[in-house]
Amino acid sequence: MMTLQDCQQRDAADPLRSLRDLFSIPPGVIYLDGNSLGAMPKTAAARAAQVVTHEWGHDLIRSWNTAGWFTLPQRLGNMIAPLIGAGPDQVVATDTTSINLYKVLSAAVSIAKQDAPQRRVIVSERSNFPTDLYIAEGLCKAQGFTLKLVEPEEIAASLTSDLAVLMLTHVNYRTGAMHDMAAVTATAHAAGALVIWDLAHSAGAVPVDLLGAGADFAVGCGYKYLNGGPGAPAFLWVNPKHADRFWQPLSGWWGHAAPFAFTPDYQPAPGVTRYLCGTQPMVSLSLLECGLDSFKAAEALGGMAALRTKSLALTDLFIELVEQRCQGFGLGLATPRAHAQRGSQVCLTREHAPGGSGAFAIVQALIARGVIGDFRAGDGAAYKDILRFGFTPLYIGFEDVWNAVEHLRQVLETGEWQKPAFNQKHAVT
Repeated sequence: MMTLQDCQQRDAADPLRSLRDLFSIPPGVIYLDGNSLGAMPKTAAARAAQVVTHEWGHDLIRSWNTAGWFTLPQRLGNMIAPLIGAGPDQVVATDTTSINLYKVLSAAVSIAKQDAPQRRVIVSERSNFPTDLYIAEGLCKAQGFTLKLVEPEEIAASLTSDLAVLMLTHVNYRTGAMHDMAAVTATAHAAGALVIWDLAHSAGAVPVDLLGAGADFAVGCGYKYLNGGPGAPAFLWVNPKHADRFWQPLSGWWGHAAPFAFTPDYQPAPGVTRYLCGTQPMVSLSLLECGLDSFKAAEALGGMAALRTKSLALTDLFIELVEQRCQGFGLGLATPRAHAQRGSQVCLTREHAPGGSGAFAIVQALIARGVIGDFRAGDGAAYKDILRFGFTPLYIGFEDVWNAVEHLRQVLETGEWQKPAFNQKHAVT
């Protein structure tokens, strides 16, 4: 059995251990929620102050030029591109994941209407992140399409002659299960459908190769594994073969070919720039750049391949220790054991008992101890309650894993989670 000393030795030998020093982790905290909100880069506070006090406070409107504000969405897009297998000038950092999904899904529907008007169905997983389903539902109502929700094992059978768009999240937010992007995309294309990938739980955590997979569109989040801060701008990628075919529906002035010509008619910019909309949030974009800078440091230590190796080692260890040290407390594993099918999180289930599973309260008890994960509720049928733990290899170590499981063992053995304070739900779970 792995011991604490073994974990400490693995940390000492970890070639990525210096990356942790780039982040502000409060003392006594084991932060296993970077798949919801990444930790703060140590440079972020000073960068925010610089933008506010100097670039805005002193240089005022001149900073659109002198500080390079106007081109920041494209510059950050080029920093994100290598993390997701995209080429130069194919990605922009902008808006939110939901808004960006609306843009690319609208574009995909427009392509389908032109190329195959008989195809009127969008397919996604029933357990996809709800905002993706809400956006698709609203767009389907407006466009006269049908949204069909399926289980993962039903995706292949859903690739029928009426399918226009397959919309999937690469790594499932509830379970950490990861699709084979290249294989799924190839199969969908063979069936005549376009494919949109949501990379919210992939970018910065697992290697992604959009161009290699031949994907059509992708969106992703800036505040999870990219560590851009709460509400950080998201990102958007369009395969170059589609980029100039259609306007995106939010044809704002930042997506104009000549924004400062101020013409009354819209002329879309070439390429992915047309997927910008309105004036961008410079403070938030600047903080996202701090998060992306950490991947520059990681590149010198092996880049995404090295981060993926460590991520798998961390999640392997967590699964092993939970199964060894937390037996008999009704915990199950929702996350695939196979490396090729696993993202960078481990999701545990908890058997239901009278009054519920206790999963929420267990997570709250852990948070009170400084072990921060999160909870996702089941639907009372196919999906069980989830205790969700994210492992960001930039700043999580092997000793963190051992200590987190030890806290979990103590919470379960003592029944600490049954305290009333840990069973009071808040607005955010």
